[in-house]
Amino acid sequence: MSGTLLKVSNIETFYGPIQAIRGVSLEVKEGSIVTVLGANGAGKTTILRTISGVLDAERGDVTFDSRSIGGLPPDRVMRSGICHSPEGREIFPFLSVAENLMMGSYTRHDKDEVARDLEMCYEYFPRLKERATQRAGQMSGGEQQMLAISRALMGRPKLLLLDEPSLGLSPILVTQIFEIVKRINRERGVAILVVEQNAHIALKTADYGYVLEVGRIVMEDTCAALMEKDDIKEFYLGQKDEGVRGQRRWKKKKLWR
Repeated sequence: MSGTLLKVSNIETFYGPIQAIRGVSLEVKEGSIVTVLGANGAGKTTILRTISGVLDAERGDVTFDSRSIGGLPPDRVMRSGICHSPEGREIFPFLSVAENLMMGSYTRHDKDEVARDLEMCYEYFPRLKERATQRAGQMSGGEQQMLAISRALMGRPKLLLLDEPSLGLSPILVTQIFEIVKRINRERGVAILVVEQNAHIALKTADYGYVLEVGRIVMEDTCAALMEKDDIKEFYLGQKDEGVRGQRRWKKKKLWR
């Protein structure tokens, strides 16, 4: 069995006086794909920002590759092997596609390997090679998402953090991007932590999942097992059985326990 690469232990993170996540704990095994599901505003993005050092947890700790990284600045977190593809892509719109990709490798000094990784990104997303000299801000939303993921890959991560990669994309593009995510995991051995509102695609892609409600983990299991749970079927997959119809309030309480 693979060892634990990332361990988040009882973290609590605030935005000023507002507590966004409350005692969250989760793990990512080496070479695995893990998803965190939850509605908009549940705290999913805050978890990733805390892991990557953009936010500091008031309590708890984050351990990566057997070392505590809690409180480290984002550049040191990245150098340790964690790369973050943020919500909303956050590309550099006035730089070219190629320049954006090279920004992902700014901490590296192995030029030959950087060149090989650039070609790897072009192989995964041929559209980026076609648009290499174009300004990134002129690309479509789907192309910008491809660029954001590839820029994170240019850091050669052990763990890739993906924040809402399906946001604003057509179903066809969502399917294509998640197929590439699975290829990256399978072919490169990169562990992936993805937070998503699209439960269908996330549960089909990941090995293990956590359900986040208002800053708390309320359920966890293998994704295969989660897809069979009535709570997940009703509230996240939009499937209702006659036996549970009309019992939403009771199920909501059960989900919170």
